Amino acid sequence: MPRERDQSKKGSKKSGRKAKGGTDPEGVEAIEAIEVRVPTRGNRKLEKFLEAVNRDPQVKAWWYMAQVHSERLGMSDHSWVHFQIVLNISLRLIRLLSKGGVEPAMVTDHGMSERDAEVVVAAGALLHDAGMSIHRTDHEAYSLFLVSSALDRLLDGIYDEPAKTVVASEILHTIIGHRRKGDPYTVEAGVVRVADALDMAEGRTRIPMEAGQEGIHSISAAAVDEVNISKGEKKPVRIEIELNNSAGIFQVDDLLATKIRGTPIAGAIEVVADVKGESEKRLLTGFRLSD
Repeated sequence: MPRERDQSKKGSKKSGRKAKGGTDPEGVEAIEAIEVRVPTRGNRKLEKFLEAVNRDPQVKAWWYMAQVHSERLGMSDHSWVHFQIVLNISLRLIRLLSKGGVEPAMVTDHGMSERDAEVVVAAGALLHDAGMSIHRTDHEAYSLFLVSSALDRLLDGIYDEPAKTVVASEILHTIIGHRRKGDPYTVEAGVVRVADALDMAEGRTRIPMEAGQEGIHSISAAAVDEVNISKGEKKPVRIEIELNNSAGIFQVDDLLATKIRGTPIAGAIEVVADVKGESEKRLLTGFRLSD
Protein backbone atom coordinates (compact mmCIF):
# COMPACT_ATOMS: atom_id res chain seq x y z
CA MET A 1 0.00 0.00 0.00
CA PRO A 2 1.22 3.58 -0.62
CA ARG A 3 2.99 5.45 2.17
CA GLU A 4 1.97 9.02 1.34
CA ARG A 5 -0.07 9.24 4.54
CA ASP A 6 3.20 9.55 6.48
CA GLN A 7 3.79 12.84 4.68
CA SER A 8 0.43 14.19 5.81
CA LYS A 9 1.26 13.37 9.43
CA LYS A 10 4.42 15.46 9.24
CA GLY A 11 2.90 18.24 7.16
CA SER A 12 4.76 18.33 3.86
CA LYS A 13 5.23 21.42 1.71
CA LYS A 14 3.86 19.42 -1.18
CA SER A 15 0.50 19.10 0.50
CA GLY A 16 0.42 22.75 1.53
CA ARG A 17 -0.97 21.78 4.94
CA LYS A 18 0.31 22.22 8.47
CA ALA A 19 0.67 19.11 10.65
CA LYS A 20 -2.11 20.20 13.01
CA GLY A 21 -4.51 21.74 10.55
CA GLY A 22 -4.91 25.19 9.13
CA THR A 23 -3.66 26.68 5.91
CA ASP A 24 0.07 26.92 5.37
CA PRO A 25 1.12 30.50 4.44
CA GLU A 26 2.61 29.04 1.26
CA GLY A 27 -0.30 26.69 0.70
CA VAL A 28 -1.65 28.23 -2.50
CA GLU A 29 1.80 28.36 -4.09
CA ALA A 30 2.49 24.79 -2.96
CA ILE A 31 -0.50 23.50 -4.94
CA GLU A 32 1.56 23.53 -8.12
CA ALA A 33 4.10 21.09 -6.65
CA ILE A 34 1.52 18.37 -5.98
CA GLU A 35 1.96 15.30 -8.16
CA VAL A 36 0.04 12.02 -8.09
CA ARG A 37 1.65 8.85 -9.37
CA VAL A 38 0.87 5.18 -9.81
CA PRO A 39 2.34 2.19 -11.69
CA THR A 40 0.71 2.49 -15.13
CA ARG A 41 2.02 -0.84 -16.46
CA GLY A 42 2.42 0.54 -19.96
CA ASN A 43 -1.13 1.90 -20.18
CA ARG A 44 -0.49 4.96 -22.36
CA LYS A 45 -4.06 6.24 -21.98
CA LEU A 46 -3.68 6.17 -18.21
CA GLU A 47 -0.27 7.83 -18.44
CA LYS A 48 -1.68 10.65 -20.56
CA PHE A 49 -4.60 11.15 -18.18
CA LEU A 50 -2.30 11.37 -15.15
CA GLU A 51 -0.08 13.83 -17.02
CA ALA A 52 -3.14 15.98 -17.72
CA VAL A 53 -4.20 15.89 -14.06
CA ASN A 54 -0.71 16.70 -12.79
CA ARG A 55 -0.47 19.83 -14.94
CA ASP A 56 -4.02 21.02 -14.17
CA PRO A 57 -4.04 23.77 -11.50
CA GLN A 58 -7.83 23.68 -11.12
CA VAL A 59 -7.90 20.01 -10.11
CA LYS A 60 -5.12 20.64 -7.58
CA ALA A 61 -7.01 23.63 -6.22
CA TRP A 62 -10.08 21.41 -5.72
CA TRP A 63 -7.95 19.01 -3.67
CA TYR A 64 -6.59 21.91 -1.65
CA MET A 65 -10.03 23.33 -0.90
CA ALA A 66 -11.43 19.88 -0.07
CA GLN A 67 -8.82 19.67 2.67
CA VAL A 68 -9.56 23.21 3.85
CA HIS A 69 -13.23 22.30 4.35
CA SER A 70 -12.26 18.98 5.92
CA GLU A 71 -10.19 20.79 8.54
CA ARG A 72 -12.92 23.35 9.14
CA LEU A 73 -15.26 20.48 9.97
CA GLY A 74 -12.70 18.44 11.94
CA MET A 75 -13.04 15.60 9.45
CA SER A 76 -10.60 12.95 8.28
CA ASP A 77 -8.00 13.70 5.62
CA HIS A 78 -9.35 14.83 2.24
CA SER A 79 -6.10 16.25 0.91
CA TRP A 80 -4.31 15.13 -2.25
CA VAL A 81 -2.89 12.31 -0.11
CA HIS A 82 -6.35 10.76 0.17
CA PHE A 83 -6.85 10.89 -3.59
CA GLN A 84 -3.40 9.37 -4.22
CA ILE A 85 -4.21 6.47 -1.90
CA VAL A 86 -7.66 5.88 -3.40
CA LEU A 87 -6.02 5.96 -6.86
CA ASN A 88 -3.59 3.20 -5.90
CA ILE A 89 -6.29 1.10 -4.27
CA SER A 90 -8.68 1.52 -7.22
CA LEU A 91 -6.13 0.30 -9.74
CA ARG A 92 -5.13 -2.58 -7.46
CA LEU A 93 -8.77 -3.65 -7.21
CA ILE A 94 -9.64 -3.35 -10.92
CA ARG A 95 -6.53 -5.32 -11.89
CA LEU A 96 -7.22 -8.11 -9.42
CA LEU A 97 -10.85 -8.26 -10.53
CA SER A 98 -9.83 -8.44 -14.19
CA LYS A 99 -7.38 -11.25 -13.45
CA GLY A 100 -10.18 -13.01 -11.59
CA GLY A 101 -12.47 -12.90 -14.60
CA VAL A 102 -14.64 -9.95 -13.56
CA GLU A 103 -15.03 -7.82 -16.68
CA PRO A 104 -15.57 -4.06 -16.33
CA ALA A 105 -18.38 -2.18 -18.07
CA MET A 106 -15.95 -0.61 -20.51
CA VAL A 107 -15.48 -4.11 -21.95
CA THR A 108 -18.93 -5.65 -21.55
CA ASP A 109 -21.05 -2.60 -22.43
CA HIS A 110 -18.88 -0.61 -24.82
CA GLY A 111 -16.53 -3.08 -26.48
CA MET A 112 -13.52 -1.12 -25.25
CA SER A 113 -10.63 -2.46 -23.16
CA GLU A 114 -9.53 -3.04 -19.58
CA ARG A 115 -7.08 -0.19 -20.08
CA ASP A 116 -10.01 2.14 -20.67
CA ALA A 117 -11.54 0.86 -17.44
CA GLU A 118 -8.32 1.85 -15.65
CA VAL A 119 -8.73 5.41 -16.95
CA VAL A 120 -12.31 5.47 -15.65
CA VAL A 121 -11.42 4.26 -12.14
CA ALA A 122 -8.34 6.51 -11.96
CA ALA A 123 -10.44 9.55 -12.85
CA GLY A 124 -13.13 8.57 -10.37
CA ALA A 125 -10.53 8.06 -7.64
CA LEU A 126 -8.89 11.43 -8.22
CA LEU A 127 -12.03 13.51 -8.78
CA HIS A 128 -14.76 11.90 -6.64
CA ASP A 129 -14.53 14.50 -3.86
CA ALA A 130 -13.99 17.60 -6.00
CA GLY A 131 -17.31 18.92 -4.67
CA MET A 132 -15.85 19.02 -1.15
CA SER A 133 -14.19 22.21 -2.37
CA ILE A 134 -17.68 23.78 -2.20
CA HIS A 135 -19.49 22.06 0.68
CA ARG A 136 -19.60 18.73 2.48
CA THR A 137 -23.39 18.36 2.14
CA ASP A 138 -24.26 16.97 -1.30
CA HIS A 139 -20.59 17.17 -2.28
CA GLU A 140 -21.06 14.22 -4.66
CA ALA A 141 -23.56 16.22 -6.72
CA TYR A 142 -21.30 19.28 -6.68
CA SER A 143 -18.48 17.04 -7.90
CA LEU A 144 -20.54 16.17 -10.97
CA PHE A 145 -20.90 19.68 -12.31
CA LEU A 146 -17.31 20.63 -11.47
CA VAL A 147 -15.76 17.53 -13.01
CA SER A 148 -18.02 17.45 -16.06
CA SER A 149 -16.64 20.85 -17.08
CA ALA A 150 -13.05 19.61 -16.70
CA LEU A 151 -13.20 16.20 -18.37
CA ASP A 152 -13.20 17.59 -21.89
CA ARG A 153 -9.70 19.00 -21.40
CA LEU A 154 -8.45 16.14 -19.18
CA LEU A 155 -9.44 13.54 -21.80
CA ASP A 156 -8.32 15.64 -24.76
CA GLY A 157 -5.79 13.82 -26.91
CA ILE A 158 -6.71 10.50 -25.31
CA TYR A 159 -10.17 9.96 -26.78
CA ASP A 160 -12.13 11.36 -29.71
CA GLU A 161 -15.90 11.59 -29.85
CA PRO A 162 -18.06 9.67 -29.27
CA ALA A 163 -15.67 7.63 -27.10
CA LYS A 164 -14.74 10.72 -25.06
CA THR A 165 -18.35 11.26 -23.98
CA VAL A 166 -18.80 7.56 -23.17
CA VAL A 167 -15.69 7.59 -20.96
CA ALA A 168 -16.69 10.88 -19.33
CA SER A 169 -20.17 9.54 -18.56
CA GLU A 170 -18.74 6.43 -16.92
CA ILE A 171 -16.36 8.58 -14.86
CA LEU A 172 -19.26 10.72 -13.64
CA HIS A 173 -21.15 7.56 -12.74
CA THR A 174 -18.29 6.46 -10.47
CA ILE A 175 -18.41 9.86 -8.77
CA ILE A 176 -22.12 9.88 -7.95
CA GLY A 177 -21.98 6.18 -7.12
CA HIS A 178 -19.48 6.61 -4.28
CA ARG A 179 -21.98 8.24 -1.93
CA ARG A 180 -23.59 6.10 0.77
CA LYS A 181 -26.73 5.34 -1.27
CA GLY A 182 -25.11 5.86 -4.64
CA ASP A 183 -26.44 2.65 -6.24
CA PRO A 184 -23.44 2.05 -8.55
CA TYR A 185 -24.29 0.05 -11.66
CA THR A 186 -20.81 -0.76 -12.96
CA VAL A 187 -17.73 -2.65 -11.82
CA GLU A 188 -15.74 0.57 -12.19
CA ALA A 189 -18.13 2.52 -9.94
CA GLY A 190 -18.06 -0.29 -7.38
CA VAL A 191 -14.27 -0.19 -7.38
CA VAL A 192 -14.10 3.56 -6.69
CA ARG A 193 -16.76 3.28 -3.99
CA VAL A 194 -14.91 0.47 -2.18
CA ALA A 195 -11.47 2.04 -2.67
CA ASP A 196 -12.70 5.25 -1.05
CA ALA A 197 -13.82 3.29 2.00
CA LEU A 198 -10.51 1.40 2.17
CA ASP A 199 -8.54 4.55 2.93
CA MET A 200 -9.23 3.85 6.59
CA ALA A 201 -5.85 3.39 8.29
CA GLU A 202 -5.20 5.50 11.40
CA GLY A 203 -3.18 8.23 9.64
CA ARG A 204 -6.38 9.47 8.05
CA THR A 205 -7.73 10.55 11.45
CA ARG A 206 -4.80 12.90 12.08
CA ILE A 207 -6.88 16.09 12.17
CA PRO A 208 -9.79 15.13 14.45
CA MET A 209 -7.62 13.08 16.85
CA GLU A 210 -5.00 15.83 17.23
CA ALA A 211 -7.80 18.31 17.82
CA GLY A 212 -9.19 16.09 20.59
CA GLN A 213 -12.40 15.35 18.72
CA GLU A 214 -13.09 11.79 19.84
CA GLY A 215 -16.06 10.16 18.15
CA ILE A 216 -16.88 6.77 16.71
CA HIS A 217 -15.47 7.71 13.30
CA SER A 218 -12.11 9.00 14.56
CA ILE A 219 -11.75 6.34 17.28
CA SER A 220 -12.59 3.44 14.98
CA ALA A 221 -10.30 4.70 12.22
CA ALA A 222 -7.46 5.08 14.71
CA ALA A 223 -7.93 1.38 15.50
CA VAL A 224 -7.00 0.37 11.94
CA ASP A 225 -3.27 -0.33 11.67
CA GLU A 226 -3.03 -1.74 8.18
CA VAL A 227 -5.07 -2.69 5.12
CA ASN A 228 -3.75 -5.31 2.71
CA ILE A 229 -5.33 -6.13 -0.65
CA SER A 230 -4.37 -9.34 -2.43
CA LYS A 231 -5.63 -12.13 -4.66
CA GLY A 232 -8.17 -14.20 -2.78
CA GLU A 233 -8.19 -17.96 -2.46
CA LYS A 234 -11.83 -18.38 -3.44
CA LYS A 235 -12.63 -14.90 -4.74
CA PRO A 236 -10.70 -12.49 -6.95
CA VAL A 237 -9.99 -10.05 -4.11
CA ARG A 238 -9.10 -10.57 -0.45
CA ILE A 239 -9.01 -7.59 1.91
CA GLU A 240 -7.21 -8.12 5.22
CA ILE A 241 -7.59 -5.44 7.88
CA GLU A 242 -5.34 -5.40 10.93
CA LEU A 243 -6.86 -3.73 14.00
CA ASN A 244 -5.23 -2.71 17.27
CA ASN A 245 -8.60 -2.32 18.95
CA SER A 246 -12.03 -3.88 18.48
CA ALA A 247 -13.46 -0.37 17.97
CA GLY A 248 -12.20 -0.72 14.42
CA ILE A 249 -15.03 -3.15 13.69
CA PHE A 250 -17.19 -0.06 13.12
CA GLN A 251 -14.99 0.90 10.17
CA VAL A 252 -15.26 -2.62 8.76
CA ASP A 253 -18.93 -3.32 9.30
CA ASP A 254 -20.70 0.05 9.15
CA LEU A 255 -18.50 1.83 6.60
CA LEU A 256 -16.66 -0.69 4.42
CA ALA A 257 -19.37 -3.37 4.35
CA THR A 258 -21.98 -0.73 3.55
CA LYS A 259 -19.91 0.47 0.60
CA ILE A 260 -19.40 -3.09 -0.70
CA ARG A 261 -23.01 -4.26 -0.43
CA GLY A 262 -25.13 -3.54 -3.47
CA THR A 263 -22.19 -3.08 -5.84
CA PRO A 264 -21.52 -5.34 -8.85
CA ILE A 265 -18.28 -6.48 -7.14
CA ALA A 266 -19.81 -7.52 -3.81
CA GLY A 267 -19.58 -11.24 -4.64
CA ALA A 268 -15.97 -10.95 -5.76
CA ILE A 269 -14.51 -9.67 -2.47
CA GLU A 270 -13.73 -11.41 0.81
CA VAL A 271 -12.98 -9.31 3.90
CA VAL A 272 -11.10 -10.49 6.97
CA ALA A 273 -10.49 -8.28 10.02
CA ASP A 274 -8.26 -9.31 12.90
CA VAL A 275 -7.56 -7.60 16.24
CA LYS A 276 -3.82 -7.98 16.94
CA GLY A 277 -2.00 -7.97 20.26
CA GLU A 278 -2.63 -9.32 23.73
CA SER A 279 -4.11 -6.09 25.01
CA GLU A 280 -6.08 -3.41 23.25
CA LYS A 281 -4.54 -0.03 22.61
CA ARG A 282 -6.29 2.67 24.65
CA LEU A 283 -7.94 5.10 22.26
CA LEU A 284 -10.75 6.73 24.22
CA THR A 285 -9.42 9.09 26.90
CA GLY A 286 -12.81 9.70 28.44
CA PHE A 287 -16.53 9.76 27.83
CA ARG A 288 -19.22 12.10 29.05
CA LEU A 289 -22.90 12.03 28.18
CA SER A 290 -24.04 15.56 27.30
CA ASP A 291 -26.90 17.01 29.32
